[in-house]
Amino acid sequence: RQNAHAQRIFSAKKMASRKEGTGSAATSSSSTTGPAGKGKGKGGSGDSAVKQVQIDGLVVLKIIKHYQEEGQGTEVVQGVLLGLVVEDRLEITNCFPFPQHTEDDADFDEVQYQMEMMRSLRHVNIDHLHVGWYQSTYYGSFVTRALLDSQFSYQHAIEESVVLIYDPIKTAQGSLSLKAYRLTPKLMEVCKEKDFSPEALKKGNITFEHMFEEVPIVIKNSHLINVLMWELEKKSAVADKHELLSLASSNHLGKNLQLLMDRVDEMSQDIVKYNTYMRNTSKQQQQKHQYQQRRQQENMQRQSRGEPPLPEEDLSKLFKPPQPPARMDSLLIAGQINTYCQNIKEFTAQNLGKLFMAQALQEYNN
Repeated sequence: RQNAHAQRIFSAKKMASRKEGTGSAATSSSSTTGPAGKGKGKGGSGDSAVKQVQIDGLVVLKIIKHYQEEGQGTEVVQGVLLGLVVEDRLEITNCFPFPQHTEDDADFDEVQYQMEMMRSLRHVNIDHLHVGWYQSTYYGSFVTRALLDSQFSYQHAIEESVVLIYDPIKTAQGSLSLKAYRLTPKLMEVCKEKDFSPEALKKGNITFEHMFEEVPIVIKNSHLINVLMWELEKKSAVADKHELLSLASSNHLGKNLQLLMDRVDEMSQDIVKYNTYMRNTSKQQQQKHQYQQRRQQENMQRQSRGEPPLPEEDLSKLFKPPQPPARMDSLLIAGQINTYCQNIKEFTAQNLGKLFMAQALQEYNN
């Protein structure tokens, strides 16, 4: 999966370089100036270029079908989103999956595959403009460095790009879980500088709450499809939905708690690393101070003997500062912990509502 993520990053960068260098019709279609003159490139910092994401129902069905056919357990499926930009609204009208290939397919060119797919869609008059990508997730475990790097590459090449996160497990609980995310302008600036030191992240005021921004999603169907669905609903038999009122707690809550504890353990390990770094820094400062005092005493003794003082030495070469722990990893872990907490909050709120309703019904019957 890490190799696949690395290939996605390479694909986005390669497509961006083709767009800037050759300006061909296939690649210029995904430029940030917008399709058919409708989109507006916001270019860089400031407010987000996209305020709303409008998704066709066909795209949602394709994403769900892709996972059902190729996703198994923790296996992640990914694909390309196609559409257009209208003012500050991103309309996603089509998509196609990334092919599943193994390391044996060394000659497979994923960039060429994407180009051929978009070229074929353009020939049949279907929206072919590259506007982002989608990915499935396992119990909401998507806040990773690989996703951050991939989304930065897409968003750097195409300003309006978004990543759709589809959670099949939460969807199986009775409600569609599909969310759109973008990197915040502050994090984009830090990623462009490629400086993830604690000082740079502190200067940019980057916290786990200011890494990703969620974009509201609207699922839209044509009027003919809405009429067809209404007709099918009338003809279909009434589904038995008593399982939605079941008071039994599934393993969804237990799995989220287990994943949350794993991330808390990782955070505690990072805290231990940080405390070790602070102790080493303090110890080095003491050694540096002692060295300066000894040096000063030796110079005073040499001066009393009429000898010249010792030459000054570069303390940074004598005392190399310890390497600070990676701050970005801690931010990603904190962001993932926050996601797990939100999932647990939603799940427990639903179950508490069922318990209160069951208690009221029991009191009424009694």
